[in-house]
Amino acid sequence: MIYTLTLNPAIDLFIKTQTMAPNTVNRTDSYDIQANGKGVNVSCILKRRGVDNVALGVGGGFTLDYIADFLTEQGIRNHFYKDAGFTRINVFTRVVSDHNEYKLVNPGPEISAETLKQLYQQLTTLGADDWLCVSGSFARGIEPSFLLQLGKLSRENGFALIIDSSYPEAVKTLAYQPLLVKPNDAELMSWFNQSGEADLATMVKLGHKALAAGAQNVLVSLGAAGALFMNQAVTLVGNAPKIDVLNTAGAGDTMLGTFLAGLYQKQDLADTLKLAIAAGSDTARRAWITDFTETDELLTQIEIKKLEG
Repeated sequence: MIYTLTLNPAIDLFIKTQTMAPNTVNRTDSYDIQANGKGVNVSCILKRRGVDNVALGVGGGFTLDYIADFLTEQGIRNHFYKDAGFTRINVFTRVVSDHNEYKLVNPGPEISAETLKQLYQQLTTLGADDWLCVSGSFARGIEPSFLLQLGKLSRENGFALIIDSSYPEAVKTLAYQPLLVKPNDAELMSWFNQSGEADLATMVKLGHKALAAGAQNVLVSLGAAGALFMNQAVTLVGNAPKIDVLNTAGAGDTMLGTFLAGLYQKQDLADTLKLAIAAGSDTARRAWITDFTETDELLTQIEIKKLEG
């Protein structure tokens, strides 16, 4: 079974407006409210790819109830450990006139040591047949070093660990041989204190470093340039299709969820990477994550190349 872990879930409010001026009332064109959080998004994508999974996490208040109810409606089993306070609400505003997107991301509630202990106790039940995907930021009260605890637990219990985190501690978890890590280009650069241009040659070099440090598979989001996948046997790179970007939130989660589904289902790696890029791109042109009904046209624009060395 695949478990996703969201330690700072959110409700995202997406707004589209023609203009946005200070110190005045700005009338908007439309809005949308969505259950979110990186692990929540991954769970939804896995379900849409036919992979049953369980969403785990922490939070509080009516906002957390909204997220749990949404997942249940989607047919996704979930268990969120509730604490005081409220799961955050983030705001993403697309301003049409200046082609900009403004992102207001709030901190999550304070999570107590007791709530985290309860969550960790459930994670200790995972075994060799399970995969745990840890995505996104942590709420207050959860230190980034929790990643290392999860790495140690994965080695002791034998479950596969997938990490998508911007914390510096993520690179230290490579020693626990995670099944898959998904940094973006900037994160991969920071892992190894690399400065300069994040070109493909640099990404490949740093990807090899991540593999040497213990990662079994590395999936690198290259933004508008596409994505890179590496393991000890193969290096693949794919370009991104041309789209009109509407909302970038969730695009990386979509790519990860789609790739993870293909990996879990033992699909061809090149085909899996191609679909993952198309799915992430489709999400970026939608109000929310892709339903895979319009990815075929994007697939025709994507070429996967196998790199040597």
